[in-house]
Parts: sequence; C-alpha cells; structure tokens
Amino acid sequence: MTTRIALLLSPLAVMAVAVSSCGEASSEAQVQLTPAATLAEAKANPIAVSPLPGTEDASPNTQISFLGPAGTKVAGVSVVGSRSGAHAGKLEPYSTGTGESFLLEEPFKSGEQVAVHALVGVGTPNQPVTTTFTVAHQASVSQLPFPLNRGDASARQRYATLPGVAPSTVKITTPARPGAAPGYLFLAPYQGAGTPGPMIAAQDGTLVWFHPLPKGWDATNFQVQRYEGKPVLTWWQGRVVRVGFGEGEDVIYDSSYRLLARVRGGNGYKADLHEIRLTPQGTAWIDEFDPIHMSLRSVHGSSKGILTDSVVQQIDVKTGLVMWEWHALGHIALKDSYNGVPKTSYPWDYVHVNSVDEGSSGDVLLSARNTWALYDVDLRTGAFRWQLGGPHSSFKLGPGVKTYWQHDAEWQPDGTISVFDNGSTPPKERQSRGVILKPNLSSHTVALERALTNPRFTLRADAQGNLAALAGGDWLMGYGNLPNFTEYDSSGHVLLDGTLARGIQDFRTYLSPWSGHPAAPPAIVAKRSGMAVSVKTSWNGATDVASWQLLAGPSPSSLTPIASAVKSGFETTLGAATGVAYFATRALGPAGEALGTSPAVKPS
Repeated sequence: MTTRIALLLSPLAVMAVAVSSCGEASSEAQVQLTPAATLAEAKANPIAVSPLPGTEDASPNTQISFLGPAGTKVAGVSVVGSRSGAHAGKLEPYSTGTGESFLLEEPFKSGEQVAVHALVGVGTPNQPVTTTFTVAHQASVSQLPFPLNRGDASARQRYATLPGVAPSTVKITTPARPGAAPGYLFLAPYQGAGTPGPMIAAQDGTLVWFHPLPKGWDATNFQVQRYEGKPVLTWWQGRVVRVGFGEGEDVIYDSSYRLLARVRGGNGYKADLHEIRLTPQGTAWIDEFDPIHMSLRSVHGSSKGILTDSVVQQIDVKTGLVMWEWHALGHIALKDSYNGVPKTSYPWDYVHVNSVDEGSSGDVLLSARNTWALYDVDLRTGAFRWQLGGPHSSFKLGPGVKTYWQHDAEWQPDGTISVFDNGSTPPKERQSRGVILKPNLSSHTVALERALTNPRFTLRADAQGNLAALAGGDWLMGYGNLPNFTEYDSSGHVLLDGTLARGIQDFRTYLSPWSGHPAAPPAIVAKRSGMAVSVKTSWNGATDVASWQLLAGPSPSSLTPIASAVKSGFETTLGAATGVAYFATRALGPAGEALGTSPAVKPS
C-alpha cells in the first residue's frame, strides 16, 4: 500500500554548527529547512531522535532522546542552540537497553533553533543522526480548578471502618446476566458530591476497594495492567484545571496496594489525565498538554494567542527518561480543528489528543477529539502513515464510520480499531456509540464492523468515555462525563448496566479479573452498650474473604474466637454479649483459612 503522508510543518530556520570534541564551535552556517527537508532528515535517521525533526515547540528543558533497537548506543553528541550556543550534558541509558537520552546541563532559550548531531549504532555507534527543532515560548494558564458539580449528596457510601471517606454509590440497573465477563468494575469517580479516588466494585455494586485522594485531586484511567510480568493497578492523579486538562502524575500499585512506581511527564511537562498505557518492556505511554504563546491570526484568532498543544511521550518507568516525544503542532494544521478559535487570549485547545495505543509495526495510534480524526504515527519519523476521519482522511469512510469528538481509539488483535464515539459536543448524533472500525489498507476504505448503543437509555456523553474489549467478545462501555456504564455481548445485547451517582464523572470504566491482598491489616470499630458489643469490620481491597471471626479476650495477646459471620458487603457487623476488654476480627478464606487479623481494640 502507498500510504498518504500528511506532514504539515512550517519552515524552520536552524543554525547547523559543527562542534569539536572540546565543545567549541568550529564553524557555522544558516540553513532553511522546508517541510520536505525535515521529513527527509527524519527518514535519514536509522533510529528515532526526539525532539523529532521539525518540532516547532520543544520544551526549554527538553532532553535529546535516541530510541532504537536493543543494544543501541550513542556517542559524539553535539547540541547547539542558535542563541544559547553549545550545550554540555551527559548520556543516560534506558533500562530497556534500546537507547539513551542526552541530559543537558542548562536549558534552551525560548524561541531559539537547535541543531543536534550524534553517532548511533547497535554495539558500536558509527551512524550519524540529526534533529533540528525550535524551542517554545511556553505560556502559563489559570490554575483555578475545574468547576465542581455538587451532584447528589445522598448518594454516597459511608462506613465506620472507612472514616472520613464517602465515595459515590454504584447502582446496578441491569444485574449481570449469563455470559457476562467475570471480574470487578474499576472506576475513578470524580465531580459530584462523593470523595474522589480510584474504586474497585463488585458487579453487584458492592465496594471492594477505595483509595481517597487529597483535597483538590482527582483520579482517572483506573485499570488493571501488567508491569514486570505481574498484574498491577494504574491510574492518573492530580488536578484538573479550569481550562480543561490535567496536571499530575501516573502511578503503579501492586496487588497489595503498595506504590511500585510513579510515572511523571518528562522534559518539564506534567502528565495529563488522558493516558497511561504500560508496555511489556517496562515503558509507559502518556500524554501532556502544553500551552504556548503563538499568533493565531492565520485562523482568525488573536495575534497574541495561547495555543494548547498535545504532547505524547514514551517514558522508561524505571529511570523516568523520555524515550520518544511527539507534538501535534507541526503535524496537524491549525485549520483542521473543529474547535472554535477564541477571540481572546483564552488557551485554544486545537487538537486534544485523548488516547495513545502502540501498534505492532513501529507505529502508534492517536485519537484527537477536536479534529474528529485518528492518526497512525510512524515512530521513527513522527509522520503520519495514515489519517482516519477528519479533514484529510486517507480512507473512504463507509456508512456509520464517521465519529465526532471521539475518545479511546485502540487496536484490536484482528486489526480492527475500537472507538468511543461521543457524537457531541455540539450534538452530531442522537446518542454516543461504541464502534469497531475495520480499515482496509489495500482499498483505502474503512467499514463499520459493529456499533453498540444502549437500548434502554438515550446516553450522549459530551466528553470522555471508553470502549474496552472483554473476554469472550464482550465490550464494556463507560460514558465518561455521564455516570453510566454498560457491558454488551458481541451482538450488542446488554449484559450489565449500572450508574454512579448523579453528577459523577468517570473518564474511563473498566472490568477485569483481580486478586487483591492488602498489606494493611483489616479495620475494626467496636462499640459497647452494657454487656452487648457491636463490632464492624472490613478489609479494604481484600478479594478472598468469605467470612469473619470475632475474637475476644482479657488482653491483646489472649484472644479466642467467640462468634463468626459470613462476609456481608464491604463492612460486616458481628456481635456478642461479654464483658471482656479486647476485641479483634480475623478474615477467613473460602476454605476457612486465616487471611489476616485486625488490631485488638477496646470498645468505645
């Protein structure tokens, strides 16, 4: 197939400077790079060098990333800014053994052009590579939080053993039917009246685990992934600012709910809320939003405008190094946006990349909400292999294929692409859909293989949302800024329907098997009224508890079982009539095995 390459780069003037081994400039020459020249430069490189050639708004604090096959080594790095001159630095290797980053001792100056030369190779670095890019005039934006929707204060869960925490209720409107995929619901409720944070719930809505966040923080993208060969929990946490993006970090927790790693944006950026996708190699795909000063007169905006660019990075989890970086600006034209241009200096979110999914052939699939398009990006050059939808589609779209303000484009094993089609805002469709698209690279066509819509409710999500593949061909659809979620079978029949409280949002909703074994002990609250003692107990995150024993005795070291009860919901109540001083609870598994014991307490 001859793919259509859409690379829209403005001319870039750079200063190409040869630097001697002692770091002094030996000669200099001005060269004018055309879009074709920057693409040719990228194609000439045997590996990916970031910032990619032609990048128009690199961070002043950027590192130079050299990403290649296993065994890639780098030497002879020369980095020269047109204003800041030659830059010293050091090479740091990726834990994956697939390259190195050159970390500069001093940042670049805003607006300058930078030329990079180095030698790379597998084992022996002997092949020349180059990149040339411009440094951004970065802008600050309002740090006011996104406005809070108060929602329904009565639709909150409260437990004596989880004090100070009131997560949203989970109401199941269609109980799981035969054929529903096994597992737990993974939700990250925010907005509304409840406490924000990542939440695991059983398919009947019962709370299994909740992790409250500090005041002013939210969580998104809570799901099960694999890290170092083991199941882990991942999510984004941070602040959602009024202008509509996140500033925070991504985290990885183990099955005992202990922090394993933090994944932070590199090159001075803060991780945005849209994506955290782990790879088997121990890397993470994340996104960031970067406001920059820029004239928007070419699209009838302000000459002193602020444009919010979308940035995609691949991060080495163990070292935190940036392995690869891509900017929408320079690849996607301003005029391709369907988002109106503000007449003031309010930041213009012209692209809004909202999902990142690495392909199997040196590519990465991106979804851009504000251009109604999916982009398949070549990792080595940063150029588009193709575009699906939007103003410059490489394909002829079949009936029902076109999406509007879409989210969560993911490759499926059979080569199809799943997408959550919002259809709004402003409304373009009657309700939001989950669609499975089948691109044909030979005929340059895309067919709609399947569309999923809720037959009971008309649900049109203005923002956010996802479509997640489940075992057995089922699909789970989360409705983003609406509190709803639905599981469908392969024919589109509803297998499970549920909702969080009114006003609650959940950027993406997932359903996965999970086995949790908390490192912390069970919680206990005991109250006495005369001889009667009422004990409430829970174990936040434990998935194997079948029943509870009540232990009592004259001292914390002399406790014996006096009662038992089958586990009931998140928090189980046990009672006894006794005058002993101390009580504890013991969690038992399905075979009666002891799993964990609470601290011993005196009743209040």
